[in-house]
Amino acid sequence: MNSNTGQRTPWFACLGRCAFAAAMIFIGVLGLMRRDFNVMWQPVPKWVPLRELLVYLCALIPLLSGIGLIWRRSAELAARVLLSYFLLWLLLVRAPDMVLRPGIGTSWAICKTAVLVAAAWVLSGVRAVYVARVLYGLSMIFFGVAHFLYLNNTAPLVPRWLPWHVAWAYITGATFIAAGIAIIIGILGGLAAALAALQMGLFTLLIWVPIIAAGHVKPSDWSEFVASIVLTACGWAVADSYRDAPTPR
Repeated sequence: MNSNTGQRTPWFACLGRCAFAAAMIFIGVLGLMRRDFNVMWQPVPKWVPLRELLVYLCALIPLLSGIGLIWRRSAELAARVLLSYFLLWLLLVRAPDMVLRPGIGTSWAICKTAVLVAAAWVLSGVRAVYVARVLYGLSMIFFGVAHFLYLNNTAPLVPRWLPWHVAWAYITGATFIAAGIAIIIGILGGLAAALAALQMGLFTLLIWVPIIAAGHVKPSDWSEFVASIVLTACGWAVADSYRDAPTPR
């Protein structure tokens, strides 16, 4: 039910929530299977205490909350649990690490966490949704800038059957930056969020799925594959938030 209009929410409006739920279950199961932090939590600074306990918390909280997100009645509570945990991770782990170890790797890690926060926020029913969208938009800008800074790493990932690999890397980076700016300033933000999610989904299908299917997968390839799936689901959830609340609150 759409609380703003009193009308029943169309079934397709729940797809973003379900995609995010599936991603949370996925990383939860991975964490339990490997008994270690997966790519969405890495890198975990050495100064973080109770690492063994955190490994299980980082697996069980997404897993159980992801299951809760599937059912409409428990979805809001599950999203608030995730939002609380992701915010704590952002403020207590990522922010201090950014001060202690500034750099591109730490920036990438903080943006991944910010995207998780944004997705959980828009599903939680908590107000100030615009703050979540700003976090998401800033992360998209960083992802875009990273394409320019690490062109030698991104251009070779473009599928061989596509020409002009460097040009595609530039275009991809520019579209992420443009989407982030549009989301932050509120001009065609919903369209920008949807296109950013679509672009990340295409990364998964055109780049990482063929690499994984080919076998002989490096740990870094598997990590990027998992991150791509989760970030796509998060983007989908953020894009869907514009259906019920097209104007910032």
